[in-house]
Amino acid sequence: MLAFHPQMFVRIVELHGPRAPMPKPLQSGFSETRAYRVVGVYNPSESSDAYFILPNDRDELWFICQRHLRFAGLHDTQAHHLDWPAADAVAHQSGGAAVPSGDALHASATD
Repeated sequence: MLAFHPQMFVRIVELHGPRAPMPKPLQSGFSETRAYRVVGVYNPSESSDAYFILPNDRDELWFICQRHLRFAGLHDTQAHHLDWPAADAVAHQSGGAAVPSGDALHASATD
């Protein structure tokens, strides 16, 4: 059984190359400038990869491999998408991952 926090958001960092898992999120309606609510997790027994169920920018549900994802925080909101600040607009860095400060994360107007 896989469990996840209902307020968990992830951001897209797509892997490239011949061994990159499919589907590729940036070609499937996702953006590097948004964080996405995790609505489910699936782990097929024949694979060590987990697939996160995420709503893309077109409100389609996709199973995206965890290798394309990075943790974007726990956010108490009803929104399924959050604007994610660009790396150069972020106040500080944490282990090379962009971390928004204060009110840098906001729900998009369409959510």
